[in-house]
Amino acid sequence: MGRKILITGGAGFIGSNVADRFVGAGWDVAVIDDLSSGKRENVPAAARLYPCDVRSAAAAEAIRKERPDVVAHLAAQIDVRKSMADPRHDADVNLGGLLNVMQAAVAAGSVRHALFASSGGAMYGETDHVPTREDEPPHPVSHYGAAKTASEIYLGVYRASHGITSTALRFANVYGPRQDPHGEAGVVAIFAGRLLEGQPCTIYGDGTQTRDYVFVEDVARANLLAAERGHDGPLNVGTGIETDVNRLYAVLATAAGSAAPPRYAPGRAGEQRRSCIDPSAARGALGWQPEVPLEEGLRRTLEWFRQRRAAP
Repeated sequence: MGRKILITGGAGFIGSNVADRFVGAGWDVAVIDDLSSGKRENVPAAARLYPCDVRSAAAAEAIRKERPDVVAHLAAQIDVRKSMADPRHDADVNLGGLLNVMQAAVAAGSVRHALFASSGGAMYGETDHVPTREDEPPHPVSHYGAAKTASEIYLGVYRASHGITSTALRFANVYGPRQDPHGEAGVVAIFAGRLLEGQPCTIYGDGTQTRDYVFVEDVARANLLAAERGHDGPLNVGTGIETDVNRLYAVLATAAGSAAPPRYAPGRAGEQRRSCIDPSAARGALGWQPEVPLEEGLRRTLEWFRQRRAAP
């Protein structure tokens, strides 16, 4: 497989880490990002940036112009609550964006493989099988999860109709440097920001709800391996380890040198109690497994936030 990739959402938290990994591996990298939440400074200097909406004609033209071998589609509307409040907008971005990218990939005539940032939590929904494997039937309980599920089905159509294979990488809860602590941010970024500001942190519910936290550099490496090997089909990208919010807070607070206890507030409606995915298929298909333990990843994330606060 060739070594030219176009990454949508490549100025964002996960996308820019993915772009860094591909540049470091010697790939020719182009990025599409409208910079609504991504930052221009996140894009590697060696990558070409097209600042446009993934749904736009300009984005389609960029793909046709670049003629990449691989497209990595990470641009998305990621706020689950916004998806519930405005499902048409969520579908417009998450399904409309995917279809615009894939139609342009067909027109370019060069794309042989697509990487897709899917969801290892929102797709599966509540399940009795934890850690959850890829063969678990999807039961999304949010419009965001439904859009991710539908996107994987659409990718199957492009496989059948145009011969473009794809890897749907079903991410667990990704955390790490460059995550924005504002807006619909992950709990790690929110806690890290507030702990460093000396502000109290709020845990919704009793804190025993669990998630599978995977470090962003491990996620970026999974994308690179999937592109290099051209794996066709869905793969979970997580640790297979459940961590509850109480423990997450305790580890972060210790790393921040804080003895302040968290505050508790009523749980949020519709929140999953348990979410954890089995990464063994990715180990077999890609030789991938997570390498950064939670304590180390949280320490590195907190240090990144600390350095950002100290910067002029």
